[in-house]
Amino acid sequence: MIYWIFLGMAIMAEIIGTLSMKYASVTDSITGHLVMYVMITTSYVLLSLAIKRVALGVAYALWEGIGILFITLFSVMWFDEPISALKVAGLAILIVGILLVKSGTRKTPDSANARGDNHATA
Repeated sequence: MIYWIFLGMAIMAEIIGTLSMKYASVTDSITGHLVMYVMITTSYVLLSLAIKRVALGVAYALWEGIGILFITLFSVMWFDEPISALKVAGLAILIVGILLVKSGTRKTPDSANARGDNHATA
């Protein structure tokens, strides 16, 4: 469960970092750049922790897909970026794609043993 929390935190950090990038470009703020660097680095670190137990394809699809969805929504609300019917359709297709990737991934019962997670203790 903790690995899914790491993934959720990685997604939030990516969203904040990318929005900070836009904020920094609009305001020429050093703070925006600092927040961007810290949050994007944090996002990758958390993603690397998440993929220890979450399938890489699922983790990346969720990380990038949910990130794109929220970054697009917040950029429309906060930065007055235009949204069109094609963008909305693309976001809907993105959501369907994420759901298909997630539902198409099955955990094998022996996956823990294949990684060598069961060690003998003395």
